[in-house]
Amino acid sequence: MSSPALQVEHVAKRFGALTALRDVTLHLDRGEVLGLIGDNGAGKSTLIKILCGYHRPDAGQLSVDGTPVVLRSVDHARSLGIDTVYQGLALVNELSVYHNMFLNRELRIGPLLDNRTMRRRAREHLADMGVTIGDVGVEVAKLSGGQRQAIAVARAVYSDARIILLDEPLAAMGAKEGTQILDLIRALKRRGDVSIIIIAHNYAQVLDVCDRVNLLQHGTVTFDRPTAEVTVEELTDLVVAEYRRGRKE
Repeated sequence: MSSPALQVEHVAKRFGALTALRDVTLHLDRGEVLGLIGDNGAGKSTLIKILCGYHRPDAGQLSVDGTPVVLRSVDHARSLGIDTVYQGLALVNELSVYHNMFLNRELRIGPLLDNRTMRRRAREHLADMGVTIGDVGVEVAKLSGGQRQAIAVARAVYSDARIILLDEPLAAMGAKEGTQILDLIRALKRRGDVSIIIIAHNYAQVLDVCDRVNLLQHGTVTFDRPTAEVTVEELTDLVVAEYRRGRKE
């Protein structure tokens, strides 16, 4: 069997007296979409920041394609094909769609921007992913939340990311916009060359689009099962039971 795209083994992280991650072990197979769920404060954001190179773990080991790595920075993680799309998106609202697609990796002819090529490639990349943007020259600020999210994901894919971490990609979106992003994730699954971790709170959406689900509780993964073998009610009961135990303590 081939090595997982990403392997996390016994990772721990503390911030002073606060233990954010106790002992996290998980894996992401190649071409897989993994749903990462958990209550607020479970450690999801800290784990994502470790996987993208923003934080270094205090203990444990990360491996990419079977090779152990120590991520020195976000840029180092990106050089290994790991990219993150946050709720904030890191898009520049005043710039066009195509300028955002090539942000910090602009194409040039000598000292001048090659706007014609960037515009054409941005249009081709978005169309290839099934993302409909009428005019890639429009400012990002004028687009819907779903369109902005799709641009951020497309930018990661066409920056040669092989592992994409999506931090709450469906938060604060209406049904139509959420469906657009779910369709985009399905399109990436069909390609088979990108592995994805999604942090989400909507369990129905997780089960709809993910291959497997992990539940993070108190800094450790307590549940790992294919989505075909679990229900929304079961996931809800697990989280509610943990919440009630915490209240009693």
